[in-house]
Amino acid sequence: MFNQPIPTPKTHFSEQEIQLLNKKYKPLTPCQRIEQLYIDFDVSDIMLTSSFAATSAFLLKLISDINKEQTVFFIDTGYHFDETIRYKEALEKRYGLNVKSIRAIKEEYEFTKKDETWKKNPDFCCSINKVRPLDIIKKQYNVWVSGLMEWQSDHRATLDIFELRGDILKFYPLLDISKQERDSYIKEHNLPFHPLVAHGYHSIGCKHCTIPGEDRSGRWNNNPKTECGLHL
Repeated sequence: MFNQPIPTPKTHFSEQEIQLLNKKYKPLTPCQRIEQLYIDFDVSDIMLTSSFAATSAFLLKLISDINKEQTVFFIDTGYHFDETIRYKEALEKRYGLNVKSIRAIKEEYEFTKKDETWKKNPDFCCSINKVRPLDIIKKQYNVWVSGLMEWQSDHRATLDIFELRGDILKFYPLLDISKQERDSYIKEHNLPFHPLVAHGYHSIGCKHCTIPGEDRSGRWNNNPKTECGLHL
């Protein structure tokens, strides 16, 4: 079934089809998985997001080497570190990326800014500034590519390479890559880290909710929250 580009509108994926995709892609390397994705699906069906955080250059280089036509969506929450914006601009230039920024409705963002919603209800703040803006974009696509890796959190350790989330098929080409393998690839190809990594930030989100820490321990510090909600 997955030998020709899948046309829009929305495609329904059965559990059996997803199992077949996982069986097909599991033995492949990340590069092979991405190459195969553009054989099985048309680029117009594929949504790629990047937070331009700690080591986002890893996935972005793989994608740009294989398909320069791929749009990269960046969720501009309005609360990013200045270093994140500069890192995004540097990677755009370095890899010739086609980046499109998306944001919350202005009035809703302004509410969270005045209310300081991230202090009292970080889930609601993430919902307004991250989840809702992307929900609008998601309706146009069948497959969502993300750079999650299973060692990053307990939730991510439960994922598979392909998973149905709502009405979109999630694709994690890097899922089973170890931290050591990631770092070796970054060193071998001289990929740039986010500048805050040198200051002890290993996972980087909005400036109000991020402190230095190992893996994702610096996100939403002193709060059981470990995910912004995009990948749940």
